[in-house]
Amino acid sequence: MHEPDVPSVDYDVSASAPSDVSADLLCVPVFDKDDALDDVPGADAATGGELGRARAGHEFKARAYDVFVTPTIPGQWKARRIAFVGVGERDGATAERLRRVASTCAYVARARGAAHVAFLLRGGVPSDRFAQAVADGLLMASYDEAAYRQQSDARPKRLERISIVAADAASVDAVTAAARRGRVIGESVNLARALVNEPGNVLPPRELASRIARIGAMAGLSVDVYDENAIRERGMRLLQAVAQGSAEPPRVIVLRHNPPNAPASPVIGLVGKGVTFDSGGISIKPAEGMERMRGDMAGGAAVAAAMRAIARLGSPYRVIGVIPATENMPGSRATRPGDVVKGMNGKTVEINNTDAEGRLILADALVFARSLGATHLIDVATLTGAVVVALGKHVAALFGHPDAWVNTVRDAAERAGDRLWPMPIYEEAREQIRSEIADILNSAGRPGGAITAAAFLREFAGDGAWAHLDIAGTSWAETKSAHQPKGASGTAVRVLTEIGMTGGRTDPR
Repeated sequence: MHEPDVPSVDYDVSASAPSDVSADLLCVPVFDKDDALDDVPGADAATGGELGRARAGHEFKARAYDVFVTPTIPGQWKARRIAFVGVGERDGATAERLRRVASTCAYVARARGAAHVAFLLRGGVPSDRFAQAVADGLLMASYDEAAYRQQSDARPKRLERISIVAADAASVDAVTAAARRGRVIGESVNLARALVNEPGNVLPPRELASRIARIGAMAGLSVDVYDENAIRERGMRLLQAVAQGSAEPPRVIVLRHNPPNAPASPVIGLVGKGVTFDSGGISIKPAEGMERMRGDMAGGAAVAAAMRAIARLGSPYRVIGVIPATENMPGSRATRPGDVVKGMNGKTVEINNTDAEGRLILADALVFARSLGATHLIDVATLTGAVVVALGKHVAALFGHPDAWVNTVRDAAERAGDRLWPMPIYEEAREQIRSEIADILNSAGRPGGAITAAAFLREFAGDGAWAHLDIAGTSWAETKSAHQPKGASGTAVRVLTEIGMTGGRTDPR
């Protein structure tokens, strides 16, 4: 059965000779300026010598994401056009680089109106890693980021078919299996991007819960959605405090992957912030840029998408996803700065900044995830502007305990192609969030803001393994690049999927 939330794209793997690949655009990765393309015989002749002239004239240098597109000579190759895409040094061909190269190629295809794009796998890189990353990257470009444009001529061509060409017939089975993994992950990343890109009026908490429930059910996950009454009954007062300023009621979405014969431990718990629109509440945000606050549920979207991938790929481990969903609005019942609220674990919180709402809803969700049996937690959230100041727009922050678990998550991110950088939570951060009238403050101000936010979450994570991913800088691309249009990036889906598939082991697959 077709999933309505997943764009339909025809897809195949073969071991054809490059000259026999019939496609609107054939992508050939080139590893560096000295790559002679010996395993792609006839490439220069097929272009009428244009490739050789471009390389000799330094028009194409094969640096990462360089692209040279040229038509083929009639009667030479079956592909109408060839895109030679630079990878850079072969030793630098990480999963992230390969995925971005494939996305670059696919976006070039869309810009030129090509409905069918094929990608040639080259030797020198493990075929399974290459194929998974390429399939992931090609699928990313199948997402229509202009869904609300009414003029068809203002929307780029949609990919209808994707082909991956193995280096040889002997590797087809391995490539097919790896490409399937990449396809599932790429589809799931696109689901996250689609959710994050949705306007706030289209995707309030109830609709977010409905969509995620449908996605989860079609993937074979067990789904429970808790309404405002169930949230109240479970004592999730911090979530209620954020939600009460909005006319839209909150929801908590729980997704479970519980395969037969799964080991008793680990039970991975993924917790994602689901603020569908964040005005800042009474501590209201500036008007400039507030429209982007529809994407304050990127962490929740990443968890939902990763749970779908984990189920589709058949992880042998138990995984639980918990997504607290709410708006943060300044209605007449909104929480006031200075209010004190008790969290689900009994700790009292002085809310001195209602715009520090994400940590409040995550706090209750972390406690709830532990109560559901999670032994190893990862929360993911667009939590602080401070992390953007610290790390910029291309790497997310990683906090947690113990060090072994933090290192496991970082290693998984490296394999999956998500960038994380470990950050400390020194004991002084606990002093910064100490309240005069309650157990803790929800905000310690600007200095070390990402660290003190993580210190707050640590109060609710429990003694077991816990990691916190602050993706405020990476969840949204401010500018267009060769491999990523402006808008939602789908960050963290890959690392969460990798953890869910491996159970946090350091010897994956």
